[in-house]
Amino acid sequence: MIIADIYYKYKIMPQLQEHMLKVGGVALLICNHFQNKLDNNLIISTCLLHDMGNAVKFNFNTYPKILGKKLVVEGKKIQKYYIKKYGVDADKATYKILKEISVSKKIILLVKSMGFSRTTETFKTKDFNIKICEYSDLRVSPFGVLSMIERLGEGINRYNNTFKQKYSPSKLKSMVNYTQEIEKQIFKHCAIKPADITEVKVKPLINKLRDYNIETR
Repeated sequence: MIIADIYYKYKIMPQLQEHMLKVGGVALLICNHFQNKLDNNLIISTCLLHDMGNAVKFNFNTYPKILGKKLVVEGKKIQKYYIKKYGVDADKATYKILKEISVSKKIILLVKSMGFSRTTETFKTKDFNIKICEYSDLRVSPFGVLSMIERLGEGINRYNNTFKQKYSPSKLKSMVNYTQEIEKQIFKHCAIKPADITEVKVKPLINKLRDYNIETR
């Protein structure tokens, strides 16, 4: 099934579509220049689907001017429908949607392995499919593709209160260090450098990825 059709069917908001497409674009650049064997299709598919349930947690009051009144009204209706059908937990909503789409169990497991809270496990694993998916997501902010340092600063600032509640300062520092180590692990086997992955390089890949075929069972 074509990813653009999946986004249309599930009424994925344009901003969320763009985020997942850009994460897929970062992953595609890495996969195209990676020197070891990877499951490219698994990685790209996972990146294009990893936040499918995020409508349940989207805060429409954060960017009202950027979204516009019409999109805010439509988005809130979609959010209400999503919460009624899938619940209030974005991760669980995503897993339910992926099961509805009938993607492979490998994709669902890989999506479940993603997340900043799993940074330590991602660093320790030998599975580069996991490392690349998580790293690609970490490089994309609501404002586009950023360097790892910029993205971490933006993310910590945006989720400051949440992080303070969940992690001690030492734990957060450790997780930040692990993300930088994950970057080193990946690019040790890559023909390009982290600085080669930019908004300018990723943006042209978006339209190409809209036609990406997601294999279903």
